[in-house]
Amino acid sequence: MAAGPSVDPRAFYEAGSYDEVPLDSMRRTIARRLTQAMQEIPHFYLTIDCELDELLRVRKHLNETGGVKLSVNDFLIRASALALMKVPNANVSFAGTALLKHKHADIGITVALDGGLITPIIRHAETKGLAEISAEAKELAERARTKKLKPQEFEGGSFSISNLGMFGIKNFTAVINPPQAAILAVGKGEERAVVRNGKVETATVMTVTMSCDHRAIDGALGAQFLEAFKAFVEYPPSMLL
Repeated sequence: MAAGPSVDPRAFYEAGSYDEVPLDSMRRTIARRLTQAMQEIPHFYLTIDCELDELLRVRKHLNETGGVKLSVNDFLIRASALALMKVPNANVSFAGTALLKHKHADIGITVALDGGLITPIIRHAETKGLAEISAEAKELAERARTKKLKPQEFEGGSFSISNLGMFGIKNFTAVINPPQAAILAVGKGEERAVVRNGKVETATVMTVTMSCDHRAIDGALGAQFLEAFKAFVEYPPSMLL
């Protein structure tokens, strides 16, 4: 059972002025887990901007010639997985008396459902190419929406991505999904003014914010991860090395 609010909001509204919609089991579980996450996990946040122009060019070329339809999120999943391999100390879970250092990058992708969110997981994402990640992400999202996921397909994981860029959100912070120690909140890619060699130019820029469990990831370590992530995003051919 999800714990209710300490003050019942019904006390502040006239009877008949609202409709009361009972929570289904998914929403009750989400409420309980989010409350637990914010109460038990000491969150802190790191934000960085990534330029997307090269990634968008590569994506356009691959979509036109490769027979697949890749999303920006597919690249971000791949970049996150490789960054976790490059900075393995960020690929952890806090276990009270120990840190669990994960051998693989199991990346959760947040999917919005009627009545809540679910985070299906792409296992061993560091071993998968963009086409395989894209196909698996689409298949998992579709089965999530039809509520056909098995528990092992959305439980656990070592890292998550929540992307609200398609809704026009510029930046936000996300709640960590236990037992993971970090989640990346992805904003909209948009044209912004940037300064290069003393000249103002235009670039497509995306803001991402990493929520970290301070018990497992400190500021310097989180910054190292974001530095690696940014490098992969801004030069996609490095994802092939």
